[in-house]
Amino acid sequence: MPPPPARTTAVPAHDDGAAVRSPDAAARRDRGRRFWARLLPVLALLTAATRLPSFARPLWNPDEGYLATQARQLAAGGTLYETVVDRKPPLLPWLYRGAFALFGDGSLWPLRVTAVLAVLTGAVLLASIARRRWGDRAGASAGVCCVLASVALVPEDTQAATFEVFMLPWTALAMWCADRGRWAYAGLGVAAAVLTKQTGGAVLVPVLWLLWSRRAGLWPLLRLSAAAALPVLCAALLHGPGRFVYWMATGSGSYVSADGAMGHALLRALANCGLLLAGCLPMTAALLYVLSTRRGEGARAARTADVWVWLAASAAAVTVGFQFFGHYFLQLTPALALLAAKALRHLTRRTLIALLSVNAVIAAAFLAWALLLFPRAELAHQQRLAAEVRARTAPADRVLLWGMHPEGYWLAERTPASRYLTAGFLTNFSGGRGGARVGERYAMDGAWPYFRRELRENPPALVVDDSRGKPYGPRRTPTLRAYLDRHYERVGTADGAVLYARSRARGS
Repeated sequence: MPPPPARTTAVPAHDDGAAVRSPDAAARRDRGRRFWARLLPVLALLTAATRLPSFARPLWNPDEGYLATQARQLAAGGTLYETVVDRKPPLLPWLYRGAFALFGDGSLWPLRVTAVLAVLTGAVLLASIARRRWGDRAGASAGVCCVLASVALVPEDTQAATFEVFMLPWTALAMWCADRGRWAYAGLGVAAAVLTKQTGGAVLVPVLWLLWSRRAGLWPLLRLSAAAALPVLCAALLHGPGRFVYWMATGSGSYVSADGAMGHALLRALANCGLLLAGCLPMTAALLYVLSTRRGEGARAARTADVWVWLAASAAAVTVGFQFFGHYFLQLTPALALLAAKALRHLTRRTLIALLSVNAVIAAAFLAWALLLFPRAELAHQQRLAAEVRARTAPADRVLLWGMHPEGYWLAERTPASRYLTAGFLTNFSGGRGGARVGERYAMDGAWPYFRRELRENPPALVVDDSRGKPYGPRRTPTLRAYLDRHYERVGTADGAVLYARSRARGS
């Protein structure tokens, strides 16, 4: 007696064989769920631990103070790039403004939490890219390396909730989308990076490399270009095209020049490069080892070409302006983490764990530096100065802090008398050049006429000269010195700063 015929399940025509492949697809999904279930808690805990020092201080650097002061001005009805100005794109000032609207403007803790999420997001995206290309081990390594590398610089550069921290997740998103051929979304990632900090646009170079290397064609290029350009164009129209272009690009000619300070700039660059390499020494050593022992990997080597392009484009972005501040070097860390992850996959499991453990110890040393050893003198000075300003002025008074620390306005809870929150706009002073090319003639175009008009229409109740011997002090700034001589008198000092109040005898 013949056996009964086997029972079969009809496959709908539109499935195109999906039922045959479904066991493999289900297995892959299951492996993916297990991978992320194990990795995400590790990355979350590691990110929270590495960002813990950021909560230990009210402020880490002047950029945070600048953004906090800008946010208060926006809340009071200020107009970005008109009454509230900076050489930066609009996204982060508005992020600070939104956080202050929701949680109050007396603390930066909401921004600190957001920075934790930003670092975590970047690490997850890099882990996803590496896993897709090189497997689970590389994916986990990329996420861990990204987080560890994010603290491998001076603490005030890594722990502050400022531009690079919020820019890097957008660059990682652009690469993640480009890796999957989602060109319009990749363009949006590029646009968001540019609107966070101009140098974020460097990620467009590896994205275009991916598009070209895959012969994607004209239509994907058009989608990428449109998605990258339209948000920036909308931001320009919203804030005024002329003002937007001036503050984003054309108005910083003197600022980006390194004339007379090339030696100082190179020393700063070497110091920060050395610090970053020291903080990433194990992963860098693994990368160099693999490069020296596996020179010909065939087709698999091509899967890192775009990452090398990303690293090169990021290095070019760090160099723009020849300032070489430490936080600029954070832009190198995503590509470096991906390359390290690719190298680490070639090592044994024991060696991999050992190298990442050593890197974690190095990161812990950076965290100890931030929590226990990093100087607090400048922050303490600004806090004492803010207390003096509060004692000598009323809440509605405008004040002028002549210095490079706009956080004083935020700490003192007083309105700036000028849209120029630092003396750098009016003298071209920058710590990145050690005092070269400083003076009124190096100011931004039109800055002094506008500044004089501000002082004439709304004279500050108090002027604080916080130059403390720096080359932008009133003695070397004739216009400001003459204004103080005519309308103000010295009323005291506070922790090295000189205070001037309106002179009753001389009038206005």
